[in-house]
Amino acid sequence: MEKREGSTGDNPKQEGTSVVPPDGGTRAWLVMVASFLCNGILFGVINTYSVIYVDLQKKLEANGVAEASSKASLVGSLAIGSTFLFSPLAGIITDKIGIRWTTFVGGAVASGGMLLSSFANSVEFLYLTYGILFGVGASLAYTPSLVILGHYFKRYLGVVNGFVTAGSSVFTIAMPYALACLLKTVKLEATMMCLSALTAVIMSCALLFKPLPGTGVISSDQSPRFYKHSVWRRVKSAINMDIWRKKKYVIWALAVPSALFGYFVPYVHMLKLVEVNFKDADGKVLVMCLGITSGLGRLCFGRIADIRRVNRILLQQISFISIGVLTMLLTVTNSFEVLIVISLFMGLFDGCFISLLGPIAFEICGQKGATQAIGFLLGLCSVPLTVGPPIAGLIYDHTNSYTLPFLLAGIPPIVGALILFLVRCVPEDDTCKRSPSVCLLEAPLHDAGITPLQNDSGNGVDGTKLAAVANGVCNKSASPPPSYKEAMAGMWVQILSSSATTPCHIPEYRHLLAQKQLSYSLNCYLHNKQRCYSYSVM
Repeated sequence: MEKREGSTGDNPKQEGTSVVPPDGGTRAWLVMVASFLCNGILFGVINTYSVIYVDLQKKLEANGVAEASSKASLVGSLAIGSTFLFSPLAGIITDKIGIRWTTFVGGAVASGGMLLSSFANSVEFLYLTYGILFGVGASLAYTPSLVILGHYFKRYLGVVNGFVTAGSSVFTIAMPYALACLLKTVKLEATMMCLSALTAVIMSCALLFKPLPGTGVISSDQSPRFYKHSVWRRVKSAINMDIWRKKKYVIWALAVPSALFGYFVPYVHMLKLVEVNFKDADGKVLVMCLGITSGLGRLCFGRIADIRRVNRILLQQISFISIGVLTMLLTVTNSFEVLIVISLFMGLFDGCFISLLGPIAFEICGQKGATQAIGFLLGLCSVPLTVGPPIAGLIYDHTNSYTLPFLLAGIPPIVGALILFLVRCVPEDDTCKRSPSVCLLEAPLHDAGITPLQNDSGNGVDGTKLAAVANGVCNKSASPPPSYKEAMAGMWVQILSSSATTPCHIPEYRHLLAQKQLSYSLNCYLHNKQRCYSYSVM
């Protein structure tokens, strides 16, 4: 297999037989902008819920609803909780029907949920529409909007991811005053209609999310195949279990949710905190400060994350500890100016934490595992993000003070940062100790339709051509599932184990061409038994 060079610009490069992200070109930049808008719209709505929260709380109190603070905060908590809870499902659906369709459906569901919220006549109905429906739609749109970046960018993935996630900061800066103006002029119901129209823009952004050809990812013009298996087998085949065999990912996926029990509390209760402690101050200034420095943090730390040898997990630890300490400090100051400074630094480290989610997932799990790695992580984050603000509101309802809620909210980020130190206990070559399984599809030598993998003689050791290689699908059964055989057609598949991005291997993906040959048997070997073959790799 000879090395073929693709042209620069819109066309992806090809090294050997693998597709390399173009790191530029018109389509890549359009994808980046579309992802920026998706993130901005979704998290602009979520992060500025505190503006709607104040209006909704007053409305509930006027209607005589008990524990109005807790119930009003639960609406926003359900929105962000559902966004993350359904992220694993979003990752699986993305792998099944493609990035474009998943994002489009997500935008439609989120917009529809917000539209239905405008007709709500009870807080319980808002739980369903604003909380769950909008959250599910946001989840379906958010996960693929991050994953698509890894298909168009590699060298600049960190800074691009930082720019994209900064979209939420830009919208968080602009939306508080826009929402306040709408609430004052057209009231809550019409404001939600406007948010529904804004969310519908995501469906237009989805049209640009087409993976590069040759990545093995389903695009909108490919129809996925389904086979008559048991439900459990379908579930097992849909879930990428390889990511859970990585100790670093398991630790990371447990530490991050542990840090987020108090993360969303300031976003929901900050305006109410200012209203209680600083009656003449404008609480929307704090939300704007969070948005400004969060955007700067995402851009700066995204660029830092692209520097070789930078420990991204260590950066995330620093951000968690800083967020925890600063959250506690919100309640001990008597100066609104100091509160502004604290908010500025909180936003900065918030940007650091958010911008590193995608790069860390790609670093630990590789391109093929990143979709579900991000999805499962966000799903685990849903519980702490959902329960944190209502608990803070409940404590406020009983104590009539925000001191204790904010002090408690600062503890989990510090605990999560300490848990991440366990990552250092995982040996760098941990995943290399297992010999990755390599599946070789053998075909008779006279079959001209097979392109052999090259070794010294061009053939296998037993007089056959080695036609296809895949990772992570071998088992003790005599043959692979039919769905895999069909999926082999024209795909590039990883031949190294999930350790491809750890220091024990060159941090590049090794691929080989898998060809569709349904009539031949699939045999499993260990990688360390294949020393006689010189694989054609990137």
